[in-house]
This record gives sequence, C-alpha cells and structure tokens, in this order.
Amino acid sequence: MQTADYIDLENVYGAHNYKPLDVVLCRGEGAWVWDVEGKRYLDCLSSYSAVNQGHCHPQIRQAMVDQAERLTLTSRAFRNDQLALFYRELCELTNSHKVLPMNSGAEAVETAIKIVRKWGYKVKGVPEDQAEIIVCQNNFHGRTISIVSFSTDPSSREGFGPFTPGFKIIPYGDAAALQGAITENTVAFLVEPIQGEAGVIIPPSGFLKQVREICTNNSVVLILDEIQTGLGRTGKMLAEAHDGIEADLTLIGKALSGGFYPVSAVLSNTEVMDVLQPGEHGSTFGGNPLACAVARAALRVLVEENMIENAATMGAYILEKLQQINTPFIKDVRGRGLLIALELTNDAGGARQYCEQLKDLGVLCKETHETIIRFAPPLVIGQEEADFMLGRVRQVFA
Repeated sequence: MQTADYIDLENVYGAHNYKPLDVVLCRGEGAWVWDVEGKRYLDCLSSYSAVNQGHCHPQIRQAMVDQAERLTLTSRAFRNDQLALFYRELCELTNSHKVLPMNSGAEAVETAIKIVRKWGYKVKGVPEDQAEIIVCQNNFHGRTISIVSFSTDPSSREGFGPFTPGFKIIPYGDAAALQGAITENTVAFLVEPIQGEAGVIIPPSGFLKQVREICTNNSVVLILDEIQTGLGRTGKMLAEAHDGIEADLTLIGKALSGGFYPVSAVLSNTEVMDVLQPGEHGSTFGGNPLACAVARAALRVLVEENMIENAATMGAYILEKLQQINTPFIKDVRGRGLLIALELTNDAGGARQYCEQLKDLGVLCKETHETIIRFAPPLVIGQEEADFMLGRVRQVFA
C-alpha cells in the first residue's frame, strides 16, 4: 500500500477529528521517522513531547519487553513489585512527597481537580459544592467535558455543553489578576508554566514566583500542568525549576513513558494528597506494572544520557539560529529549551503551508493557532540534525 491508500482508508473509516499532515509513518529511531515509502524525516514535534527520549529508545523498549513477559496488569486490587519503586524514584527525581498514577494527561488534570476540591472542603473549610478553581485564558489541559468547560478556545467548546461549573478564568501571566480573583471559596490555581498549545507563550519574568507567594498567602493550592513542559523539555526536569519554585500539585504525562505506553501522574505534597481515602478515586490501569516498569526506564535514560542538559544546549542553539533568519514573514521567535515557536505575520499566508513545505523537505512540525509553527524535537537531537532542520527552515522562508 502507498501513502494515498492509507489516507483513503482513514477518511472512510475514521472519525474526522484530526487534520494531520499527509505523511504515513511506519518506523522511528531517535529523532528520525520513516514513511511507508521509505522517506526519512526529522521529527520536530516529538508527539507533542511524548517521545522526549527519542523514538523506540532501546532501553525503554527492553524494559517493556521484559515486564510484558512477567506481568502486565493486576489492577490496584493487588500490589505489584514495580509500583513502589516507581513511586520512590519519581519522588526523588522531582522532590515530591506523594504520587498518584493515572494513564492520560487529561486524567491527571481531572484527578487534580477532584483532589483540590476535596481538600477545600475537608481542610480549608469551603462550603460543600462551592469550591472555585482559577485557570488562565488560552489554556490547554485536555479534552474531557470538565476540562473544556474552562477552555477559552471556541473549537474546544462549541456543541459540547452543558459545562461543569466551578471555574474562574483570568489572563495568563497576570499575577494581579490572580490576586483579585481569589475569594474565600478559591481552592486552587491551575496553570501551565509555558502555554504550549497556545503557541509557546512564556509568562513575564517573575510571574511564577509571584503566583507561588500569592497562593501560599491565601491558602490556595498551586497546580502546575507540566504534562508538556515537564521531564526535560525546557532544559530542566520540571519547568518550575527555572523560577526556583515548587508547586503543591504537579501534573506530568506524555514523556513519562518515552512514548511506549500511556502513563501520567499527579505529584503532590502530603497535606493535599492525603485527603483521598480508599475507594474515592482510582483507575484499573493506573499504576499497572507494565506502565511502572516503562516509566522507570524512561526516567532513568533522561538522566543517565544527559538529555535534559542537551535540551538546554540545543534549544539555545536552535533558538539563536532561528532568530537570525531574515524574512518579513516571521513576527517572533521564542522558546525555552527545546520548546520553540516561530510566529508568522498575518500576511505570511498561514503556518500550515510552511509545515507542508517542510514535510516535503524532510522536517515534520505542526502549526498551532494558524500563524505559529512549533518546534519540539526529541531531546536526543544533535547539532548535525539541528542544522538539517535549520537549513530547511531557511529554505522555505528564502
């Protein structure tokens, strides 16, 4: 079968909720992927940061094979020999007290919402069913009904109501707006350290430090959604480290398994997490031995192979070179680590056409919000591969 054959089958049998580039991939290794016709591409999206460790990392793959031969699933009705080790290693790496494992990023967000609401009622003394959570404009935290209830993206909301109440929306990066929005019923502030889906929007310097102080002073739980920014993407294990703060709840996923398996987790301090009692929350697959073994290997290679340091070094290199491209069609280039956005002017003709041209030249990336191209290659990318990407970006803007 050829590319067109696979696309035709998708169009006939699949839901039309995505608009992918017309490339059909069948193999990956490191920062590279190959299509069904044998053409090689540099992956500059990393499955939205789910394959930070590169495609099909051999150590993670071997951990998956070894565990799959032993035990894959017990449910949480019984204990398994991987869960406790996963807990300890993840807490030590992130300076967390407690871990609650789930499967997808959206599940981690939903879990955090439940935890902070219960904390508000049991610990803070908020009247039952009156808890409020503050979020930011242009956020992206997932696709469930509760999550799209506090989205400001019309395409995420239209036709999906009625929506879940209990959320208040403020401008992103505005600490004064956060302070002004807090009431006696506010239980948490949920925020991305960098808004990835919005176009790699980096908040003003000092914003997260102010947020941490405001939340502490007002007995409000600070939740950082690090599902995309965490686990090395920005050049630190967690993006919060750039500001020298620690959240009360931190949400991670995507790269937690290196792309091999759906794994997410809520990281918490003891005070907040301990409001949950047996039977109040769970997941059949959350914390299963296969997921834990894969995640342990994914975390280990991030550290042992210096991928986080490489993200900082190569990110700075790529950012500098992109900023040097001389064209009237580029409005802004911004980023942190290997999470980089190239924002186009309104008369550039839209980001999609440039992504399609780059695809033809062997570089895979994706537009967001029509005028922004996001570059987020695996953290294993080297300078030769970065130069390959940069040369082709220069070519499409020549």
